[in-house]
Amino acid sequence: MRLYSREEGAMILSLVAAAAMSGGGGSLNSSSPLDPFDSSTSWSLGEDPFNSSSEPVVRTLTPDLQPATTAVAIQEVSPWDIALCVTGTLISCENALVIAVLFYTPTLRAPMFILIGSLAVADLLAGLGLILNFVFAYLVDSSVEFVTLLSVGLLISAFSASVLNILAITVDRYLSLYNALTYHTERTVTFTYVMVIFIWVSCLTLGLLPALGWNCLRDESTCSICRPVTKNNAVALAVTFLLVFALMMQLYLQICKIAFRHAQQIAVQHQFVAISTTKGVSTLSAILCAFGACWLPFAMYSIVADSSYPVIYTYATVLPATCCSVINPIIYAFRNPDIQKSLWMACCGCVPSNLSLRPRTSSDV
Repeated sequence: MRLYSREEGAMILSLVAAAAMSGGGGSLNSSSPLDPFDSSTSWSLGEDPFNSSSEPVVRTLTPDLQPATTAVAIQEVSPWDIALCVTGTLISCENALVIAVLFYTPTLRAPMFILIGSLAVADLLAGLGLILNFVFAYLVDSSVEFVTLLSVGLLISAFSASVLNILAITVDRYLSLYNALTYHTERTVTFTYVMVIFIWVSCLTLGLLPALGWNCLRDESTCSICRPVTKNNAVALAVTFLLVFALMMQLYLQICKIAFRHAQQIAVQHQFVAISTTKGVSTLSAILCAFGACWLPFAMYSIVADSSYPVIYTYATVLPATCCSVINPIIYAFRNPDIQKSLWMACCGCVPSNLSLRPRTSSDV
């Protein structure tokens, strides 16, 4: 029997072990996590195979096992964004109801109802814009410029149209008192349509400005509190709003003066004058206070702040501004007896006996 040297014995043992593993013998079968032919397992040699020293070659097979774990980043949802999304849903439902009533009631085609319908469309788009903004922020890649520009453009157009339609309703109320004899003419209807067209063309143009290059996507330092609107554009919009608010205050002041004068001319009893004029002034005060309380904080903050300010201040001023679109249907639509009558007829097919059916004009404040 031939005796083998130490080197030859070590080589034979290595060959036997390799053959056993390749043949599926032993404990390293195909289901073993240390399968040498598994592409997911890497093996390292503990000794240089080309070692020419007289020491035996000892090869250690060490698996480099790395756990295949995938880290999924979950974006935390801001409570402020949830509040804005809920507000947008409420705005959409309210104004969709107003639009449906006006659309399916042929008798509601007076200039006042045209402006109320235009305001409802603007607020409906604002509500949808708030919902889409939430979807784009958490369900769509917001790093895409098109998504950001589409979201901010829709919000600018919708809220600008909402503010200007409120101004148009104020102008209509003033004209219905100032030109009471010629108000119910075809000329007034034409003027109303011209106002509506002008409002929407202007607001759509404002919404397209960010997409046409008036944005801060290339220079973050120029951003306002509402990215990607630039600081200069935000200031211009805020100043325009302050001018609109000042004009509304002036018009409502003139409406009060005319209402007082008309009441004194047609009243027989002083008690009637006091009650009617006091109610009218209270209504106008509520309208102006609600409008100012909603929009003035955001407008003033847009002038003094920029993108470096804490984002919580932006949310705290934006949320009241969006609430104005929640209040608008209540003030301008649901208080109107004609719209109330249509709602009751659509819901239950009857009209409550306590509902006033007196014809209502836009001069009723």
